[in-house]
Amino acid sequence: MQTDLSVYWKGQFMRQYTTTATATGRDGRAFSSDGRLDLRLALQKELGGDGDGTNPEQLFAAGYAACFASAMQLVARKQKIDVSGMSVTAEVGFSPNGSGGFQLDVKLLVKLPDALGAETKRQLVETTHQVCPYSNATRGNIPVELATA
Repeated sequence: MQTDLSVYWKGQFMRQYTTTATATGRDGRAFSSDGRLDLRLALQKELGGDGDGTNPEQLFAAGYAACFASAMQLVARKQKIDVSGMSVTAEVGFSPNGSGGFQLDVKLLVKLPDALGAETKRQLVETTHQVCPYSNATRGNIPVELATA
């Protein structure tokens, strides 16, 4: 079942929302311009830090999981599929890229109601992956593995 969820604009792209955040580094703080986000950041123990704060990978994982879940609800509603009780878990990996820098990889585990068949789950996840802004931003840049439970 293919559903077209495309939106077309005439003229310039129109943002629906903009936010601003500032960070001082992995061992510092991250805060939003509206004050709702204000976190201590700390380098992970695995990378030689004290780990006494959150880190960018955790923030990315939480943002991607929340965004994918919201996109899933939109797609499911348009396809008249009940996904009550669904959840998305994002696992974000951090590793050297072999060129002196670092790279991320993501695995999204989407837990859907047992009543949905395997093919419905697969199609729902694939369609959501085309709609989700995080998926669209990462496509072609980092590996993203999709899995259902």
